[in-house]
Amino acid sequence: MEWMTIAEVIGLFLTEIVMMVGAVGSVIPAIPSTPVVFIAALGHKIYFGEDSASMGVMIVLGLVMMFSLILDYVASLIGARKLGATWKGVVGALLGGMFGLLLGPWGILIGPFAGALAFEMLGGRNFDEATKAGTGALLGILAGTLGKFVCAIGMAGLFAADVIIRALGW
Repeated sequence: MEWMTIAEVIGLFLTEIVMMVGAVGSVIPAIPSTPVVFIAALGHKIYFGEDSASMGVMIVLGLVMMFSLILDYVASLIGARKLGATWKGVVGALLGGMFGLLLGPWGILIGPFAGALAFEMLGGRNFDEATKAGTGALLGILAGTLGKFVCAIGMAGLFAADVIIRALGW
């Protein structure tokens, strides 16, 4: 039974810290969540070579990253559309989300709702319809955020498990 060298343990630890920053990026849109997790894994693979994750796991990580990005986009659209948002509400939610980034954590939540609400009302919808569309946009964004977070944590766990299992020779 082999064991990991101190350099490999430190490398895995640092990689996992960067991956956790990526997971936090699921909630803080300024950090690109699963791409950060994947890039950390790729950096570890490049540096440690065969003492890193297998190529199969790296492919799975890449696929999960792509899935999470698509999921985030689709969940936002579905949430908005299910509760009656028009294309104007979806555009408003996206613009409100970007503006919300400037306002901190509450802006991230309030921005998409306010943007969808405003754009729906500017498009001629009444307050109740616009509020419903804004709520849908917010729920979609929250669902996408949760999905990205789960993907990021799963990616980090799969990567660490594979590196450790390979180091033990299992």
